[in-house]
Amino acid sequence: MARTFSPKLAAYVVLVAGALLAALVLRRPGLVGLAAPFALWLAVGLATAREPELEVSAAADRDRAVKGEEVEVAVRVAATTMVERLELWVRARPNLEPVAGTGSRVLRLAAGEETTVRFRLRCGRWGAYRLGEVQVRCHDRFGLLAFDRTVAAALPLKVYPSPQVLRELLRPLHAQRLVGDQRTRLAGDGVEFAEIRPLLPGDPMRHVNWRASARRGELYVNRHHPERNTDVVLFMDTFAETGDERGSTLDLAVRAAASLAGRYLAVKDRVGLVGFGGYLTWLYPAGGRAQLWRLLDVLLDTRVVTSYADKTIQVVPVRMLPPGAIVIAITPLLDERGIRALLDLRRRGFEVAILAISPAALARPSTGEVGELAWRLWQLERDALRIRYQRLGVAVAEWRPEEPLEIPIGEVRRFQRRLRHARA
Repeated sequence: MARTFSPKLAAYVVLVAGALLAALVLRRPGLVGLAAPFALWLAVGLATAREPELEVSAAADRDRAVKGEEVEVAVRVAATTMVERLELWVRARPNLEPVAGTGSRVLRLAAGEETTVRFRLRCGRWGAYRLGEVQVRCHDRFGLLAFDRTVAAALPLKVYPSPQVLRELLRPLHAQRLVGDQRTRLAGDGVEFAEIRPLLPGDPMRHVNWRASARRGELYVNRHHPERNTDVVLFMDTFAETGDERGSTLDLAVRAAASLAGRYLAVKDRVGLVGFGGYLTWLYPAGGRAQLWRLLDVLLDTRVVTSYADKTIQVVPVRMLPPGAIVIAITPLLDERGIRALLDLRRRGFEVAILAISPAALARPSTGEVGELAWRLWQLERDALRIRYQRLGVAVAEWRPEEPLEIPIGEVRRFQRRLRHARA
């Protein structure tokens, strides 16, 4: 432990030295008697002060949490020798805030006593963290010396973004062959009713609609919509971001991707991820609970890295974009490289839907007439880009932080329905 001197020790030393000096200068022996008790206190205190023997360890109640939740850190303290005054507190990392009332604790431990002190930390932002350090400060019986010790609580903690509630999802034009929960437009074996048609050779008799057959005098069968799964590729544009103290476009993008991935995987779809930015990351499409944890771990490592390389969609592995997949791009539409990559995907025949994270809601225009004019021109450029995408058959919806994610998802679904009706 590191030994430090308390303010009380410094005050006593000054008092004793001042009294002795005054006794010599003023030739008053009585001042020595006034300083004697304080000098004796110093002598006894320094002579009996011993470094306490402590065992300190820390453990967290879990290693995964959601933004806004609280994590409990239990600090176990075992004293071999007596400790008159023990102060404990946790030095947390940024975005891990101590809950009010659990900032620090003061204890007194007898020799051989063991106790556990619990602290609560609130997760302020998604990310991967180490819980920080436990600070220990012990005082001797006379309060003259302090012994400081730092215990590294290298406890890993993954904080996931809080998910959005999604009742509807985006569906591609063509589903895959594997069984899932997405209803296809074709008729076949399934649960949801599609049509009634006359019996044809090869139709199983269990599909016969006897009531309709009795009315029409010939056999009719029921047809249903088969349920198939969907291949979904989440395209994260991480070339640039903007934001303020309320958050950033990257925060919203990660939250949207986590919500979409969890909802698609819950209905047995296959989900992959492409991080298209300063450095390229990807996760091949797969399904299941394990894929959700893999996706969330990749999202926690998502960062905006400055790069001036002119990247194209050709750097993405071919297996990442299976035929018939729907590509959901989550982008602030701030960098020309990400914009060109999405246009290239559409020209190659992929069904692309863009969830544009609104940077306007997280930025403020410059003051003055010139600043307002530049702000309006920038918004007009974004509107022109949106129209350009829509003319190519790409649905674009803007998501603002104050509204639920279901609103832009519903807007994209309506555009898809209009486009498919126009093609029909």
